[in-house]
Amino acid sequence: MSFNVWLGGSMVDRALDKQVAVIRKHKADVVGLQETDAHTARDIGRRLHWHYYQSGHDLGIVSRYPMKVTGTTRAAVGVGLRLPHGRAAELWNAHLWYQDYGPYGACFTKETTRQLVAREERRRAPEAREIVKKLGAKLARTHRKPLLLVGDFNAPSHLDWTRATRRPHCGRGPVPWPTTRVLQDAGFRDSFRQAHPAPRKTPGLTWSPIVKKHQGEEGPKGAPEPQDRVDFVHYKGSRLKVVSSTTIVEGRPRPEPHQRGNIWPSDHKAVLTTFRVQ
Repeated sequence: MSFNVWLGGSMVDRALDKQVAVIRKHKADVVGLQETDAHTARDIGRRLHWHYYQSGHDLGIVSRYPMKVTGTTRAAVGVGLRLPHGRAAELWNAHLWYQDYGPYGACFTKETTRQLVAREERRRAPEAREIVKKLGAKLARTHRKPLLLVGDFNAPSHLDWTRATRRPHCGRGPVPWPTTRVLQDAGFRDSFRQAHPAPRKTPGLTWSPIVKKHQGEEGPKGAPEPQDRVDFVHYKGSRLKVVSSTTIVEGRPRPEPHQRGNIWPSDHKAVLTTFRVQ
């Protein structure tokens, strides 16, 4: 599961109870957490009696299985997972830069495709390349130890912005968003698109179940907020087979600023992929 917990749960009442309820209900085994505010991975891990790693202010991982830190970059952290029956995998959890958000350029300032790509190249695409570089030779050994890369990428997918999906994307497409292409070029597969290959039929939107009007940071306040898929579970390795992949939200979340009583404790949907490990 990839799960942005929204400023450490500070935006929703009884957030820890709700975060733990989501993980239990959907039977996740390993969860990459973003926006942990330096405590959420520890809090969830202790509540579940699971293994956990709290990596600084932003990122954390909780796991039913034993794990050991394998590396970090400025936007990601990785752990090795000891799975049942002597199997192993490595999971990286990422949270890429949030400003200069691409769909705002497409929908609000009507930038050219070249300008949209340039937005991603300022920060997020280099962060993705840094992760790929850090993984190095491990990318060539995924037939023995599979790799997973989950997180809030704050970037759309080139698999979603096609000619057929222009209408929901402010009339734009195709757009070769470079952040996800970096991962595809490294051999990663998008598990949600493996399970749902038609973006027009199954958009899989994760941003945002509660933000429907733009708040004015990078566009006109009150304009319709561009809705997109920015949270992912990527994987590489012939031993991993996608069984299912879905986005998750509970109840009918009320929009900001009326969200405190929401059952759902985030401003993103979570993404859950079930794999068969061979």
